[in-house]
Amino acid sequence: MAFMPPLGPQGFQQRPPASPPPSSPPPRPLTSVLAVDPGAIRGCLFRFTFIWPRFGNGFWFYPTFVGRTSVAGFRWTGRFWIYSGLDLRRIETFSCF
Repeated sequence: MAFMPPLGPQGFQQRPPASPPPSSPPPRPLTSVLAVDPGAIRGCLFRFTFIWPRFGNGFWFYPTFVGRTSVAGFRWTGRFWIYSGLDLRRIETFSCF
């Protein structure tokens, strides 16, 4: 059975980026906030975004949906993109291109 990308909010199939993310992460922003605002990360939709979570290692993400409390899209494993979601409270900071 082949993997079918999830349906987006408008009913179309979401697809991962056709290429890998940049080879190195961007410099970490100096500021951090108590919670990431959905309006701020909405500007990163369909752009390579580096996420620094509150706990764990940073990772490349390609957001395709932003809700009130979460963001969904494709996470880079180091070899391929996988669809995943993340609670905005778990993000310490981010940077997108």
